[in-house]
Amino acid sequence: MSQLTVKVVNKVQEAEEIVSLELASVDGKPLPSFSAGAHIDVHIRDGLIRQYSLLNDSAEQHRYVIGVLRDPESRGGSIAVHDDINQGDTIQISSPKNHFELVQAKRTLLFAGGIGVTPILCMARRLSHIGADFEMHYNSRSPERMAFREAISNAAFADKVHFHFDNGEDSQKLDLAPLLANPQADTHLYVCGPTGYIDFVVNTAKQAGWPSDHVHLEYFGAAEVDTSGDTSFEVKIASTGQVFAIPADKPITQVLDEAGVFIPVSCEEGVCGTCLTRVLEGTPDHRDLYLTDAEHEANDQFTPCCSRSKSPLLVLDI
Repeated sequence: MSQLTVKVVNKVQEAEEIVSLELASVDGKPLPSFSAGAHIDVHIRDGLIRQYSLLNDSAEQHRYVIGVLRDPESRGGSIAVHDDINQGDTIQISSPKNHFELVQAKRTLLFAGGIGVTPILCMARRLSHIGADFEMHYNSRSPERMAFREAISNAAFADKVHFHFDNGEDSQKLDLAPLLANPQADTHLYVCGPTGYIDFVVNTAKQAGWPSDHVHLEYFGAAEVDTSGDTSFEVKIASTGQVFAIPADKPITQVLDEAGVFIPVSCEEGVCGTCLTRVLEGTPDHRDLYLTDAEHEANDQFTPCCSRSKSPLLVLDI
């Protein structure tokens, strides 16, 4: 994936604990095109790469805009964006990638929780641009924490957006079941936000009979996993025959990296798919939020940054 050098031309406090960065090429040339739902890898500093969704109009090539929540549980990424990256700085990013693409549908339902609004907002802009039928629901803990509210309220599609606040009156809170009742074959649903919010939307859709291929989601953080029962196992590198012991308290990628076997990693939480690796033998213990249920069941690939093994040995196609 090619790397781009861009300049931070604007940094804006969009809401409590949320900033946006507007990025442009340093030479004034158009940036690579992108589609709604795309994200970029941002190289925050050496060894620290994080993924952020593009929220601006996908027809634009003079800029990319991202939104970043200051996460108190951050491993350094979001805090560094807030504290260390400023207007005028030059940073490295990847070309846009999209694992959360819009599909053509007669009607689209969009659900955003918190900072999960970033790819959803880009989708709303695209759907509005092409005159598509859609409805958007945006949930936030409070008005003070709702980023881009003014921009959405002033947008051409403002009448299609419903705001919901956790601390507001019951009458304005998201009543999901009626919205997802009676699923139609030509309607698709997209949801992004915290894990609990996504699970709520996805499970409600499932109970209402939505086909799984009509429900699209993107997680922004890793799922909580109980690691108390983790045990050691072995990993074999198919190309060399080397076998490495993976202790209970270390990820596969760390053990291999220390031994000089490189697997590219980025999020290190099983969200981005950067480290996706083919499995030739053995049964992975999938702990990612990147692969689909069907891909998990196939057991022919996994994310070694966070996933482990159910079998004593995994043979990897490296």
